[in-house]
Amino acid sequence: MDAGRRGRSAEKAQEAEAARDELREALAGVDVVLPSLGVDLVSLTSDYLSPLMELGCCRADVAWKLAAALRKCAQ
Repeated sequence: MDAGRRGRSAEKAQEAEAARDELREALAGVDVVLPSLGVDLVSLTSDYLSPLMELGCCRADVAWKLAAALRKCAQ
């Protein structure tokens, strides 16, 4: 891997991690915690895809809280 590609990969990783952290913080602000929230490593290494977030699994009560928070913001 050349230096330019490594630099871009590192930049993509930092951007994806910042997005994940911002989403985690916003969700925490409405009392929603997704324990397996993370960056999808396969998409992170792709030259063609933007990095994807893995929202992961959550309990039913967390899903209810998330749905309520989204509905409140949509009003």
